Amino acid sequence: MNILVIEPFYAGSHQRWAEEYQRASTHTVQCLKLRGRHWKWRMQGGALALAERFEKLPQLPDVLLATDMLHLPAFLGLTRHRASRLPVALYFHENQLTYPWSPEDRDPQLGRDRQYAYINFLSAVAADRVFFNSAYHRSSFLNALPDFLRRFPDQKGLQHLAGLQDKSAVLPLGLDLKALDLPQLPAKPEAPVILWNHRWEYDKNPKAFFRALFRLQEEGLDFRLVVLGEAYQYAPPVFAEARKRLAPQLLHWGYAADRKEYARWLWLADILPVTAVQDFFGGSVVEAIYCNCYPLLPGRLAYPEHLPAGVRAEHLYQDEEGFYQKLRTLVQQIGRVRASAHYQHFVSRYDWSILAESYDKQLAGVSINT
Repeated sequence: MNILVIEPFYAGSHQRWAEEYQRASTHTVQCLKLRGRHWKWRMQGGALALAERFEKLPQLPDVLLATDMLHLPAFLGLTRHRASRLPVALYFHENQLTYPWSPEDRDPQLGRDRQYAYINFLSAVAADRVFFNSAYHRSSFLNALPDFLRRFPDQKGLQHLAGLQDKSAVLPLGLDLKALDLPQLPAKPEAPVILWNHRWEYDKNPKAFFRALFRLQEEGLDFRLVVLGEAYQYAPPVFAEARKRLAPQLLHWGYAADRKEYARWLWLADILPVTAVQDFFGGSVVEAIYCNCYPLLPGRLAYPEHLPAGVRAEHLYQDEEGFYQKLRTLVQQIGRVRASAHYQHFVSRYDWSILAESYDKQLAGVSINT
């Protein structure tokens, strides 16, 4: 088949997902895209720009694979002369209904926070098949829709919920995990190495992460720190504070553009303490687990899905104090941590060498069944 990915926000994990599926698929995968910036404007106006580009394509694809950043009904309306008979799948990397708003964003106070979630809802209704990157993501979005729709004055669309349930499925985020394999692993320092490898944004809750490390430092516990991940123009101020206060512990600070360098830091690290308040999948967490980091994760969101059921109690925590006490114990017992069982085999199922076939079959099914 010829598959056309439609991505209004072509950057970061969205870009990697599209490019890696393109390489791994047995089908021909092309991408109609816009640069990944101004996310609100991409959701509002991206459909028009992409529709204009779609109209110029010399050949129609067999199936459209849009992402959650597209206003799908607008795109389909603008391309109705060419796209009216094409099957359409929608992939949710995230959604704007259950994603927490930044405390610095003024839209919620101005009553402008519902339109983006409603675009997600309309897009899901318009699609022939809807895929979510985790079971948590699927259930949280579908479960939040009834209360959200009831806020509107009339013609609320509640009759569409059963259909959305029926046509939605989980299709995990594909990752190029094998690219993290190294011919020789780095030698670990004597002190335990703690890892941060997420975006530098509020939803990853860096305040709680660094608050715990400040406590470890104040108690005189010996550890080292590796801070990776993309930093944006308005990174939370705690990063600047942490760089100064934790300077004696730092092994690395900042984004690693080279994939092999990134992999080397992951393999060097021992403990992955995660404090995020929102994660629909957690690609950086899976990457660290693949590189044998010991995960310390919230007992919510998508994280339990990345661990075998029998070991979850060991790795999950319920509140910030419980998080700190578990982290403190891990730092004190680093020998046990390094000798403990790892879960590379469990998360390897997210590698494209396995998942690409599922994507191909699911998208072929959209084409056949529509």
